[in-house]
Amino acid sequence: MTGSFFELVWKVAARVPRGKVTTYGAIARALGSRGAARTVGWAMRAAPAGSKLPCHRVVKATGELSPEDAFGGPGVQRLLLEDEGVTFNAQGGVDMKRHLWIP
Repeated sequence: MTGSFFELVWKVAARVPRGKVTTYGAIARALGSRGAARTVGWAMRAAPAGSKLPCHRVVKATGELSPEDAFGGPGVQRLLLEDEGVTFNAQGGVDMKRHLWIP
């Protein structure tokens, strides 16, 4: 893949299937940048408005969702994922055994 690191992140994020999630770290590893999970997070925050990237499908390795302001309000990311059939554990995180997709 060619492009800036952010553009490469967006290309990987665009491939996450409906009903699945991936992690910031998994995207970083897929791009050969182990340890760049935080930079992947910055790239997701900087995704172009109107790009239709499924940013809501990228979560922390524990299944924890993004800060509530990332999607415009409390619970928005969870609602988007639930609409795709993603299930959650008792702690409120994504059921990673069931929904994790590794690029």
